[in-house]
Amino acid sequence: MLSDSKVTANIPAADLERARRFYADKLGLTPADENPGGLIYSTGGTIFFLYQTEYAGQAGHTIAQFHVGDVAAEVKDLQSRGVTFEHYDLPGTTWDGDVASMGDMGHAAWFKDSEDNILCLDDMM
Repeated sequence: MLSDSKVTANIPAADLERARRFYADKLGLTPADENPGGLIYSTGGTIFFLYQTEYAGQAGHTIAQFHVGDVAAEVKDLQSRGVTFEHYDLPGTTWDGDVASMGDMGHAAWFKDSEDNILCLDDMM
């Protein structure tokens, strides 16, 4: 049954080698495996698949979220690596620098990868 299935995020990359460098240099991630279709990353017991396609960065919405214990600390760390964060006009959201506070939903911060995909950090575990 699907309710017992794991879900994997698929993240598109127009240039797989450029994306590999971004995920390594900016996010500190190394592929756990590679195959002819792309790169497989393992984080916190989950995986995501980075694959090459001409359609990268076209979603216009968050395509993957990293659930973290402290959004502000992660933002600071990623900023030190050159990651810049996005701000969105979301009803009921207040901002403290690059960290959004969304009441009972917790905190979040959004950034784009080298392929223009929108990724999110949140503490909504």
